Amino acid sequence: MSGIVVVGSANIDQVFSVDRIPSPGETVLSHGVSTALGGKGQNQAVAAARAGAKTCFVGAVGADNFGEMVRAGLTADSIDVTQLRTSHKPTGTALIAVDGTGENTIIVEPGANSEVTVLTSADAAAISAASALVMQLEIPLKTVVEAARVAQAAETLVILNAAPIQELPRVLLDALDVLIVNEHEAADLARDNDVAPELEGLGQRLLALVPTVIVTLGSKGASLHRVGSAEVLVPAHRVTAVDATGAGDTFCGAFAAGVIEGMSADDALRFAVAAASISVENHGAVPSIPLRAAIETRAKESRQQVTD
Repeated sequence: MSGIVVVGSANIDQVFSVDRIPSPGETVLSHGVSTALGGKGQNQAVAAARAGAKTCFVGAVGADNFGEMVRAGLTADSIDVTQLRTSHKPTGTALIAVDGTGENTIIVEPGANSEVTVLTSADAAAISAASALVMQLEIPLKTVVEAARVAQAAETLVILNAAPIQELPRVLLDALDVLIVNEHEAADLARDNDVAPELEGLGQRLLALVPTVIVTLGSKGASLHRVGSAEVLVPAHRVTAVDATGAGDTFCGAFAAGVIEGMSADDALRFAVAAASISVENHGAVPSIPLRAAIETRAKESRQQVTD
């Protein structure tokens, strides 16, 4: 297939609304709880599909009601679930607390995601036929490395969102075309690889590891760094944030969708920032991911604000 293959996690999110994120040892009362689709892999697959890309998801769910919810949700977004396997472990679950400003804290039980330990021949074939491979780090690292090497051999664009951050082997870094990290992940990765860890200019220095680096900056937008090119900074849109859950994943999926349809990296960055800005205005991970038309409208509004 042409399009995007996402190899990653699928969870069910249990989201609690709180006045503030509890400190260690503190108990706070929730003002409500909701259940929704989530997990970084599933989020990014949905974001890519809703942004207009043909998308296939490689992952695992349990033989339980939550697994059925994941499969039905992906199918509803026209995502190919042929490579979605069923595990003896329960579907992954995330417990999320969201405060009144939209900030969150998340605890994840991997469950079936931990069973994605090898790629099948069909998984590898799908990756090899894709225009881009998108991955995160909520499944076993050896599978991420294997998928990256399969994609590299097939000249499929390899995009890694290095979250949750961990030490990455050189063989993985060498296979990447695009690395997407937030500021904290960028600093950790720099320290792990003996790159000067000072925050200012960090994205440029990470180019010693990967040819294209994107650093997401939350309310400040995102920056794009490429070997031999000047930094490109796209400011965030002016919005009222209610829930940041899934915003980074929305960014990743939208960016990948933009790139494979032929947008320049700069334009794909603007497209992704617009998508993420809509996500933070809505609650939940998958429920907050916008459709293509809404992203285009937001991006157009942003261009008009710049020229006014």
